[in-house]
Amino acid sequence: MVKALWISIWLFYLSAPVTDLISGGHPLGVRLLGWLGLAVFVTWYLTLVFRTARQMDTRRVLFSVTALAAQAALLSLTLGREWLVLFVYVAISSGAALPGEVSRWTVPGATALLTVTALAVPDGKAYLAGLLIPALMGGFAMVGVRAMIRTTIELRQARATVAQLAANEERLRMARDLHDLLGHSLSLITLKSELAGRMLPGRPEEAARQVADIEQVSRQALVDVREAVSGYRRPTLPGELAGARTALTAAGILADLPSHWPGELPEEIESALAWALREAVTNVVRHSGARRCTVALGTQQTLAGPVAELTVTDDGAPGPCTPGNGLTGLTERLTAVGGTLTAAPAGRRERGRAGFRLEARVPLGSRP
Repeated sequence: MVKALWISIWLFYLSAPVTDLISGGHPLGVRLLGWLGLAVFVTWYLTLVFRTARQMDTRRVLFSVTALAAQAALLSLTLGREWLVLFVYVAISSGAALPGEVSRWTVPGATALLTVTALAVPDGKAYLAGLLIPALMGGFAMVGVRAMIRTTIELRQARATVAQLAANEERLRMARDLHDLLGHSLSLITLKSELAGRMLPGRPEEAARQVADIEQVSRQALVDVREAVSGYRRPTLPGELAGARTALTAAGILADLPSHWPGELPEEIESALAWALREAVTNVVRHSGARRCTVALGTQQTLAGPVAELTVTDDGAPGPCTPGNGLTGLTERLTAVGGTLTAAPAGRRERGRAGFRLEARVPLGSRP
């Protein structure tokens, strides 16, 4: 639509050759050939300009512009000075159809050809002054319109790319949240289900308590998933400490946990450390076969400033150190708040058993 608007502005210049055909005193045969030549010229011009939205070979376009210029010169030399206006359309089509690095030469070239032809046509100098500026300005104006159209297309493509990246990032966030939420809750449900199964039929009352715990964990998992889907899920350290104690106890692992976090943290930092605690405890319960798990929370003063530090250590089998989805998600969460994650074998043995250590550190920045 923008291109059609710009092209239609220049169509009024055709009034000169049309008037010459109607009342120029040419013989009938010449007029018929003139109408035919004008129709071919306009058709070629419109086809060339409107097809620039598609990718065309530059050499083909340059050949078409050259043919258009030759036709304009032929009509001007045979029918008179009124037809010199066709060179304005040659300049416009050159600016609209050719790349900028080419049209910056072809537009002045069309104007130069207009000048030479005007000097060869009887009384052509009288029209030359009124056509030079429109040819130059019209050609370079269409260069700007072409650049604007290309920029608009690229902008739309960039917006589509940004929207796709945002959708991918949201899917990644959902996958990470659901993994952290359901991995912990389902592991706890599995442990309690196995425990309840072993208690039946000998200890039905204790089994009933385990089933009640399973119901409570399932309901909480449902709430957590709904909050994660809504984007409102922000786990807290006190809540995750309580959940970690429950999961470790149900798995028969001795839990050495602090009762609370010794201080207040910004919401984003607390959320990242809480996710780290949840993932670490889930891995201990599911993979380590540990007998004891120790969690340490606190702040450390480093050369770069104070940092909040979470350490989870167990005495189980280290297993492979290749990070899975959970550790990869934790690394992304901590990186978002400027933190780091270290997960590796503990490097020592406790009571003859090797251990695994996860350490999450987040800088606290300056404090008042």
